[in-house]
Amino acid sequence: MAKKASKKVIGNPKDPPLHPLAEVFGFPWNNHSAVATRHRTNRLCPFNNKVPNCTKDKANDPLGTCSVFHDGKTVITCPIRFRQDWAIATDAARFFFRPNASWTSLTEVRLRDKSDASAGNIDVVLVAYDERGKIFDFGALEVQAVYISGNVRRPFERFMESPQRNADMNWKSEVNYPHPDFLSSSRKRLAPQLLYKGGIIHAWGKKSAVALDSHFFATLPKLKEVPQQEAEIAWLIYDLVLDEISNTFLLRKTKTVYTGFESALITLTKSEPGNIRDFIAVLQDKLDEKLEDGNPPDAPTLDQIIEG
Repeated sequence: MAKKASKKVIGNPKDPPLHPLAEVFGFPWNNHSAVATRHRTNRLCPFNNKVPNCTKDKANDPLGTCSVFHDGKTVITCPIRFRQDWAIATDAARFFFRPNASWTSLTEVRLRDKSDASAGNIDVVLVAYDERGKIFDFGALEVQAVYISGNVRRPFERFMESPQRNADMNWKSEVNYPHPDFLSSSRKRLAPQLLYKGGIIHAWGKKSAVALDSHFFATLPKLKEVPQQEAEIAWLIYDLVLDEISNTFLLRKTKTVYTGFESALITLTKSEPGNIRDFIAVLQDKLDEKLEDGNPPDAPTLDQIIEG
């Protein structure tokens, strides 16, 4: 009898729960297999963390939430989650190096600027080397998960009290319901990383790659694409795909977008101005409040400054 093919669905299971937890310690909220139970009991990470255990948030009390549900989609919230099978490394290597090059990956590599000040750690540096083990090329791979707004630890701790009993808990009415903060993830994390660390890599004439969730990428401004051979950055875009037979999520690259460095940085950091009349109205309201309180502005006029 032929083996039944694995059915795969992009996004989330057919009946998402009434809480935000998609994966806990590497397995879907409704996976209660022996291996899932072992990972939860021992707080293990199945995605190639630097140690066997999960270390997210606190090493001694890890927040083992790999991904969350948001608007019927599964959004990756832990950068280590992207290390499943090290697909991000092989995908980045195809962009960095020539075919058949010998390469390996080094994680958490400190980067310093001209004054020897730290510019932060590069998530993954891929190095290509010759038959004598000498490096002849390298590229930088940054991994960007999504920040969470609200409190995800509370539903996580409730779930962990009894994973089977609380797998279908209703968290919708709780205060501070967690959800992805895409804007902060781009402005406070992704753009600064490209500016400081990416700027050094670009100045050295080396390529960069960025691995990120497809739902996060969809919230970014539209980037100007270039042919692969002209690209300085490869945006590696991934989804979590549910394998219904094993009841586990699989990391799958859905798209690669190639861009220049400076054009991408300008696009990500450029603010779209609102209506100036709205801002003037805010200023007018604040001035009116000050005048009504009997505290007129005490700054001198221009004539007084000139005469003085």
